[in-house]
Amino acid sequence: MKRPQLIGLAIAATAGILAFVMVRGMVNKPPVEKTVEIKVKSSDVLVARTDIGLGQITNDSLFRWQSWPTETVTPGFITRADQPDAMTQLAGSIARAPIMAGEPITQVKLVRAGQGGVLAAILPAGMRAIATRIKAETAVANLILPNDRVDVILIRRVRGRNGQDEYASDILFGNVRVLAIGQQIETKEGKKSADTSANTATLELTAQQAESLALANSMGDISLTLRSIADLDPNQGPTAGVDPTTKSSAAIRVLRYGTTSRTYGVN
Repeated sequence: MKRPQLIGLAIAATAGILAFVMVRGMVNKPPVEKTVEIKVKSSDVLVARTDIGLGQITNDSLFRWQSWPTETVTPGFITRADQPDAMTQLAGSIARAPIMAGEPITQVKLVRAGQGGVLAAILPAGMRAIATRIKAETAVANLILPNDRVDVILIRRVRGRNGQDEYASDILFGNVRVLAIGQQIETKEGKKSADTSANTATLELTAQQAESLALANSMGDISLTLRSIADLDPNQGPTAGVDPTTKSSAAIRVLRYGTTSRTYGVN
């Protein structure tokens, strides 16, 4: 083969190779990513900087402003546009419930300074807080914790028809919320029992039930029985004079030497 032919063949081969490489590069070229910027209207909302515990007294370092989509801002949220000095204004407030870091702050979650103490802050409207004496044998060996539900039993000494002393027991209230054990109003993380030195349990009752418990405290011994969490109904409040498990009417069972001798109805 003549030299000019070899040169022409080499040029043609080189051009073919270059064309192949260029075509291949075009086929395998990654698609161009286009970034489209969408502007979302936002508002600065007051949120918790760190976790805030139940009953904790707040200060301005526990809050921060966070950008929040305006369309998701509810009327209860606190915005910088409406309350620019909210962090200072809310300093010294009491947390009505635990607040997680990043959770929006609302007026109902805090009680302003001067509006009541810690217990008054967590007490529902219309309910009363009243304490009763407890000890290990009357409070499930000090294993009852705040926010547990209990039944309240009164055991008292009565004079029998034969003139001898006997003992009567009655379920005064059922499904009662425990607000505090001693001065402990919140279960600490990892803590499995209440303060063993505590000698009082604070219960959440209606005004009439609180009056009845105050009278019962002077009549005999109060025992608390712990209810299973499986039986809890968040919509059901404390019941009076009835065992909510059986729905039976209240009765006083008189015990003599460990044996039921008679039953009296309670009105």
